[in-house]
Amino acid sequence: MPLERERGSAADQPRSASPEASGGPDAPGGPEPPGPEPPGGFNAPGGAPPPARIRRRNRIRSFFRLFLLVAAGVILFLLLHPRQTAPPPRPQPGVAITAEPAKTGDMNVYITALGTVTPVSTITVYSQVTGELKGVYYQQGQMVKKGDPLVDIDPRQYQANLTTAMGQLARDQQALESAKIDLDRYRKAYAGNAIAQQTMVDQEYLVAQLEGAVKADEGAVLFNKTQLSYTHITAPISGRVGLRLVDPGNLVFAGNSTILVAITQMQPITVVFAVSEADLPEIERQLRSGHVLAVDAFDRTNSIRLAAGRMDSLNNLIDTTTGTVKFRADFSNANLALFPNQFVNARLLLKTLHRATIVPTAAVQYNGTNAFVYVVTPQQTVKVQGVTPVASEDDRTALTGIAPGEMLATSGFDRLENGVKVSIRNRPKTAPKAPSRPAPSRRVAPQKETPPTTDEFNTGSANRTGSAKGTNRRSSRRRK
Repeated sequence: MPLERERGSAADQPRSASPEASGGPDAPGGPEPPGPEPPGGFNAPGGAPPPARIRRRNRIRSFFRLFLLVAAGVILFLLLHPRQTAPPPRPQPGVAITAEPAKTGDMNVYITALGTVTPVSTITVYSQVTGELKGVYYQQGQMVKKGDPLVDIDPRQYQANLTTAMGQLARDQQALESAKIDLDRYRKAYAGNAIAQQTMVDQEYLVAQLEGAVKADEGAVLFNKTQLSYTHITAPISGRVGLRLVDPGNLVFAGNSTILVAITQMQPITVVFAVSEADLPEIERQLRSGHVLAVDAFDRTNSIRLAAGRMDSLNNLIDTTTGTVKFRADFSNANLALFPNQFVNARLLLKTLHRATIVPTAAVQYNGTNAFVYVVTPQQTVKVQGVTPVASEDDRTALTGIAPGEMLATSGFDRLENGVKVSIRNRPKTAPKAPSRPAPSRRVAPQKETPPTTDEFNTGSANRTGSAKGTNRRSSRRRK
């Protein structure tokens, strides 16, 4: 049989110890791959293929199946996710900025300086006599008027001195009158050669002596009246008193350093401020023209105006240490907003510029001492333009170097330079919303409480009684 012949020829060939030692079926010069399997499978009589060949065959099949699965997955992914073409690049927008146009208007030129509120008068009251303090009639921090009583000192000693002086004056006045009568008699007697001339002359000297005594007595009376008036102290000016420094019952002394009361005038009041000597020529020019320069006083933060006044005078010399000259402005201080020794910001109105070019202060930039602005051109680019500021007020600045109507950048300066393309994005100004009217409320008439009728009262009582009885029965059942 051919099959048996092939087996016999295969059996006659020498076998190696292992297929790997012979290099395997794929090795060059190796044995040919086996033919079709004999009937009956590997367990059929007559021999079986080596196990290494079976493992290699299974491995190749597994690799082939895995390759088919990966290829199918890749094809499926490409079908489900087609390649998208990238959109064309968008043009880069310009630098986003805000801009405002230059305008024409009036601008006030101010000179701002730090000032101190200075009262017109400050009175410190001391005792001019010695005595016991009988009464203090003012309250701490009280506003007093001129002539209001403040303090009383025991006046009895000074009243007695005044009485003594007035008695001495009356006695000397009577002696003078008597001496004058005698002088008239002596003159008549001397005219009739009845007395000697020496007697008449002595009488004349006596009258003159008594006249001097009367004048001294009158001075003593005035002195004691003045001393007596010092025991009743009144307000010398209108103003505000400070804290109380003495109490009734204390002994005060004349010429002592003890302060009885201090009064500061509040209305009117002044503000003293220093202005640079560079502004002095323009101020003097305005004063010589007869203009009244207005002065406003602002608080420490320069945000709230406290009072409005006018300039009164200036000092007669310049302070060489600071290069400034002091000005004084008067304020009526009707609302008592200015307080003595308060630090304020004084703003002097020097002049008003008419039809000036006004721009937002935020648009003005500085490079050292040189000022410039970014002008937005019709091609939506910016260019650097040098300007000269003239005056500034709050958020507005008057300057020269640009024309009214030109658009100026007010933000984004860190990304701007000459020729940069920009995009203006100003915030829209929203109109104020109209106040909504509240919905009309409906008034509900209060309902009057009607007392229960007799039947309702009896029914309710019966129900309450029945409920109480049922509750008692249930309680008794629980106890049982």
